[in-house]
Amino acid sequence: MFTKILIANRGEIACRVIKTARKMGIKTVAVYSDADKDARHVMLADEAVNIGPAPSRESYLLGDRIIAACKQTGAQAVHPGYGFLSENAAFAKRVEEEGIVFIGPKHYSMAAMGDKIESKKLAGSAGVNCIPGVNSAIETAEDAVEIAKGIGYPVMIKASAGGGGKGLRVAFNDKEAFEGFTSCRNEARNSFGDDRVFVEKFVEEPRHIEIQLIGDSQGNVVYLNERECSIQRRHQKVIEEAPSPFISDATRKAMGEQAVALAKAVKYQSAGTVEFVVGKDQSFYFLEMNTRLQVEHPVTECITGLDLVELMIRVAAGESLPLTQADVKRDGWAIECRINAEDPFRNFLPSTGRLVRFQPPPETMFASDVSQWQGVRVDTGVQDGGEIPMFYDSMICKLIVHGKNRLDAIAKMREALNGFVIRGVSSNIPFQAALLAHPKFVAGDFNTGFIAENYAKGFRAEDVPHDDADLLLALAAFVNRKYRGRASNISGQMEGHEVAIGEDFVVLTLGQKGATTPTSVSVTQYDGKAGSCLIRIGARSYQVSSNYRLGEIRITGSCNGTAFTAQVERGSLAGKNPLAIRVSHNGTQIDALVLSKRAAELYALMPFKAPPDMSRFVLSPMPGLLVDVAVQPGQKVLAGERVAVIEAMKMENVLFAVADGVVSKVLALKGESLVVDQAIVEFA
Repeated sequence: MFTKILIANRGEIACRVIKTARKMGIKTVAVYSDADKDARHVMLADEAVNIGPAPSRESYLLGDRIIAACKQTGAQAVHPGYGFLSENAAFAKRVEEEGIVFIGPKHYSMAAMGDKIESKKLAGSAGVNCIPGVNSAIETAEDAVEIAKGIGYPVMIKASAGGGGKGLRVAFNDKEAFEGFTSCRNEARNSFGDDRVFVEKFVEEPRHIEIQLIGDSQGNVVYLNERECSIQRRHQKVIEEAPSPFISDATRKAMGEQAVALAKAVKYQSAGTVEFVVGKDQSFYFLEMNTRLQVEHPVTECITGLDLVELMIRVAAGESLPLTQADVKRDGWAIECRINAEDPFRNFLPSTGRLVRFQPPPETMFASDVSQWQGVRVDTGVQDGGEIPMFYDSMICKLIVHGKNRLDAIAKMREALNGFVIRGVSSNIPFQAALLAHPKFVAGDFNTGFIAENYAKGFRAEDVPHDDADLLLALAAFVNRKYRGRASNISGQMEGHEVAIGEDFVVLTLGQKGATTPTSVSVTQYDGKAGSCLIRIGARSYQVSSNYRLGEIRITGSCNGTAFTAQVERGSLAGKNPLAIRVSHNGTQIDALVLSKRAAELYALMPFKAPPDMSRFVLSPMPGLLVDVAVQPGQKVLAGERVAVIEAMKMENVLFAVADGVVSKVLALKGESLVVDQAIVEFA
């Protein structure tokens, strides 16, 4: 067994590998860019080596620097994680030639399966079902359009070296095929250094289901059940679960056996995943093979009780698999939510910056520990005060739960999301909460088009249903009563003018255009020491009990005997009233003012200050790098024309004019780093 390994990656996957290595008594070496010098994986590792500037093409994608770091530290093996060089066959070969073990498949297996065009040919010859398409690189956008016409729309345009949603577009007409080809080539060239693109038929109403494999150097390969990955947005996975609520045991067995046959055909060893697109009749077709550990591997670990990273390390060291196909179990149900630094209310645009607060829900399961199940696990590469840089992908961490069955897992995940505190950057937690509450998701009735169909106009606050909206008002009233209780105990109050606390209040919820209709609330039976009170809203009563301390964000307790977890804050919230209390629960968020009746009457007389009109400006919707400004002062621009291009977190975002106009000023220069809502172009 190795005594020291280097992890050629960053973020949560680097931390994940370090934990298993530590369990196995193996020392670890981290590598880091200038942007990651204070990152969590650097602190967790036994040693750390700087490998270059912040952009990944100048650091994490430079194989020579990884190998040099191995030699400098005496690391005997390299674990590549996922992304970066994890599926680069040339890098794996170089590592082996330098006498270092690559903790992953052999370079020849990776080369055979890492190329999506060649892998389809191999899959077909191995007896695996394949999708109709053109499995050769396409040279021009015009060729892509002609080929797409021949196959029949819709088609999927994919970069051969793509992954993680990069270099992938679905086209429903000639215009989308033309533009999609160009975007795919650009993204693939920037992200992977390989701009080959091919086209295949897009299976409508598809499910994305993948089979996890593990193989050893003795030729043994087993499949570790499947993962359901159909909940996707822009072809990037959002929620993954294991097992799938859709496929039958017979389909599972057939998919698993085909995946094993393919792996054996290329002499595959280590962990790998064969991805399939599955039709509503449970027909399935080969998509691609990921020759690495997947982001969503924890859900497989939960239902099988296996540590996949440990198996990878043992196989790389020459050990044989410790289990046969008959030994693979399927216990309970696991769900993973990817917690991303993006703003779901601004079309999921990236959100970078400092994590002012990062407080995950309490963990009861841990990465690399297979002794604890049926609980909550958080795989993260960040900590309180850490930075989410603009140079890498948007994932902050992964939230994983394991339950007795699917409904139990959904309930656990909803509660865990309620208690996940992230401040300083926006996150997709409200969107995850909405998905988990959606009746079709709960019923298991979905496919890869689920998000596009149900959130066609984007995600809005009103898209998050709440089964008891008055509960949020009750929690606001409870927290306000605690604040009033503290104020009443402040010493030195002027005699006759002490803080008086009544029992009747008015709750005003704040919206874009001011306060909504007031709601009358009574707060009685308050017991400060016990942390309890009775709140009445109309005909409904809420007996709230909580040991919540003022200033905390997460609030836990019981309401009418049922446990709850929510989040509350008081302060200046998004430019609204600084006395407002923000309450978040099950993805629904309100900003509420809790006032006495007289104060509510006076508040109603306050004028509403409308926000300034910014319709003449093109604003940056996110922080990022301005890579192109396509207009000049005096230029006439039509609605739908390209105005600027912003790059952030490895994604290219094009800004278009929303109306006809003439450019008055260009306010930002190419190469400039932008902040959210910074003006780029002004129209006359």
